[in-house]
Amino acid sequence: MNAVADVLAAIFLITGALLSLSAGVALVRFPDLLSRMHAATKPQVLGLLLVLAGGALRLRDHFGMLALVAVFQMATAPVAAHMIGRAGYRAGQVRHDLLVADELAEKP
Repeated sequence: MNAVADVLAAIFLITGALLSLSAGVALVRFPDLLSRMHAATKPQVLGLLLVLAGGALRLRDHFGMLALVAVFQMATAPVAAHMIGRAGYRAGQVRHDLLVADELAEKP
């Protein structure tokens, strides 16, 4: 049973690390604020959750602490992304030609 848990932990850790790496590369490569914000939240959070799951499988004694980290990450990442998006929109850093719908635009 320990061998299966170790293999699953390794798979989760490697997959999570690759997702976090891809999020970091996307932050540098994506052209605008909203694309970068998407890359900073979605794959990064999933990558962190996979790393935490791998760590929980490997370190069975610290499951509560790792679950607490996961809960705080899931609670703060959407709020931070929303605040960055709103601030970027108000500062004029959003490319309006890439938006499908602009719900924050002034109504005539």
